Amino acid sequence: MWLSRKVTKEMENKKKAFKAFKSDKSEASYKAYRAANKACKNAIRWAKLENEKEIAKESKTNPKRFFRYINSKKPKSENVGSLKSESGLLLTEDQDKAEILNDYFSSVFIKEKPITGDMKFINKNLLIQSDWLTQDKVLHKLNNVNVNKAPGPDGIHPRVLRELCVEICKPLFLIFQDSFLSGIVPEDWRKADVVPIFKKGLKFVPGNYRPVSLTSVAGKVFEGLLRDSIQEFIGRYNVIGKNQHGFMKHRSCQTNLITFYEEVSRSIDQGVAVDVIYLDFAKAFDTVPHKRLLFKLRKNGLDENTCSWIENWLKDRVQRVVINGTFSRWTPVVSGVPQGSVIGPILFNLFINDLEIGIESHVSVFADDTKLGKVIQCEQDVTSLQRDLDRLGDWALKWQMKFNLDKCKVMHFGVKT
Repeated sequence: MWLSRKVTKEMENKKKAFKAFKSDKSEASYKAYRAANKACKNAIRWAKLENEKEIAKESKTNPKRFFRYINSKKPKSENVGSLKSESGLLLTEDQDKAEILNDYFSSVFIKEKPITGDMKFINKNLLIQSDWLTQDKVLHKLNNVNVNKAPGPDGIHPRVLRELCVEICKPLFLIFQDSFLSGIVPEDWRKADVVPIFKKGLKFVPGNYRPVSLTSVAGKVFEGLLRDSIQEFIGRYNVIGKNQHGFMKHRSCQTNLITFYEEVSRSIDQGVAVDVIYLDFAKAFDTVPHKRLLFKLRKNGLDENTCSWIENWLKDRVQRVVINGTFSRWTPVVSGVPQGSVIGPILFNLFINDLEIGIESHVSVFADDTKLGKVIQCEQDVTSLQRDLDRLGDWALKWQMKFNLDKCKVMHFGVKT
């Protein structure tokens, strides 16, 4: 907090000087007040500057404080303003806005086509550690629940779970264990309250909002344990390729950019041209077909208990949009991995893991954002790059994913060709 003792003292001096000036109206007291006022402003300015330096310095250890400060400096605006329907009608009531957003979010779901015979495989069924679900690990997760997160549709606040972690640890462990071994997911864990988050563009267009799912905190505790187990499995068997940087331990947006930059700049330094293709999937997380996802999970070697639990977790999911405490009707979720879930990102990585198979260009991926880099020295290189794009198109067609053509770009680096 920038309101230090020094600032408080200067504010008191300013107040006293002002009272003195109001009392005698003399030139001397006016000059004294102006000096005190200037000293107070300088003290506040320096205190705020030091406070900002401290916030920036602690941004890694205390990111919440950092972003809270950043958001406090942004202009205030309502979460979801008026929305325009397809017929051009302007909707202002929260109920109407929730329903139209619910309809839009549901419209992006896809109907999955049958899996064809050429998608057969031999399940590796690699070993996932058997001790991933223990009472001690449940207690550890409960003790580290973020109490500042919102509850899901079940209304159980995360603070309740953390404050009562010792008392509820064993009952929750037994519920988790029974759920995993039976492959049956509690109904409350398959419900989501969807909060619309504005992206960019015109605020009255429903398509300019993205859904973030608020789900059961208890369910997310279990998801966290399962995610840790899958991550350990992925690391031990090197399941996910080195070119995927999204949602991976020790990898990030920065490593994605740096490794790709080094690859491209090395070629440019050698005096050759490089073409870079930027690709983006349309509604990637919302359109992942469930049967194909489960096929990929088994193909990547996950054990049957884990796959069966995830299959039930995806089955009969429902969601509703919430705006200022007003809810839309419940809508079935027939595709995708919920944005806001704990295991969603890692499931998406496993689904997209074979994207780069057969690609000759250099590939770098961050979740669904894909970059291709290809040295272009002759006509054959251009043909090779086009062949890679055709392969990616075939992959997308087979796995029912679509590229967002508006976000797919090409950039040329180096000498002219």
